[in-house]
Amino acid sequence: MIGVLVLLCLVAGEVFIRVFLKTRTVYDVEMARYSLELKKDSPDPRIGHVHRPDKSLQLMGVQVRTNSEGLRDREHTVARGPERRIALLGDSLTLGWGVEEGDSFKSLLEEKLNRITPTEILNFGAGNYNTEQEVHLFLERGLKYRPDKVVVFYFINDAEITPRKSRWWFMGYSQLATLYWSRGHLLAERLFPSRGGYQAYYASLYQKNNPGLSRAQDAFLLLQDVCRKNHIELQVVLLPELHELVRYPFQKEHQMIADFLRSHHIDVLDLAPRFSGIVKPMDLWVARDDAHPNKEGHRLIAEHSWEFINGSSQGTK
Repeated sequence: MIGVLVLLCLVAGEVFIRVFLKTRTVYDVEMARYSLELKKDSPDPRIGHVHRPDKSLQLMGVQVRTNSEGLRDREHTVARGPERRIALLGDSLTLGWGVEEGDSFKSLLEEKLNRITPTEILNFGAGNYNTEQEVHLFLERGLKYRPDKVVVFYFINDAEITPRKSRWWFMGYSQLATLYWSRGHLLAERLFPSRGGYQAYYASLYQKNNPGLSRAQDAFLLLQDVCRKNHIELQVVLLPELHELVRYPFQKEHQMIADFLRSHHIDVLDLAPRFSGIVKPMDLWVARDDAHPNKEGHRLIAEHSWEFINGSSQGTK
């Protein structure tokens, strides 16, 4: 009898939460929906997961639509046209999480660059990717498009190790469980804050014994080798983490990545200094519980990086 009552309460709670969230967005719930409904497993463990092709889903209040290749992009033919062709690699920021496709820095860059010379940009951004995953996705699906240039948009957590699928992955189908996990995790962090919080976690990724950092560096060198053999220009743009911009806490980590890239003659632009005058970084967030860049954040990324990508600015200086 007690078991039946508990089950009924859980069902009622699930129904209530789903109705409640019809008019609201919660980052962790939306990310769980993204993982379960828009992604599928990849047979390559270095990639982990890919987008389902020809899929459309409302996430964070905007439509996310994939093409036949699984990219959040329009269709692109493999055969080259006369336009300059650029491939963007990155994670959820490059994907354009939380913003309309036309407001993403990919779309804005394409618009800006087309004013100078006809340019076609392919967006290989995918949520929860690290550098290793981004590079191997490009090798599997992007190299055949023969781009003139590859631009990797690097974020501070791209030195994470490629995760294994959780044995509890199916719990993501319950919005009630996801919401309680999210709020419980937030409460625990407030009551028993981990030493240094997110800043300490991100800094720990750049310790020399972190295998994720080594794999990211190896992936950059692999990509450089492939690009060199295929006469493709390679550039890297370092994206800022949007919690604190005036006294940016990850200058050391950005410098470490930039120094590594420059030592291997890979052109790099660090955007964090370009955002240092923003005293209210939350104004650039998608939502109060989601520090992904919003429409204005994407506009600034495009504004500060288009000259570098066009080739009229040297980011290494």
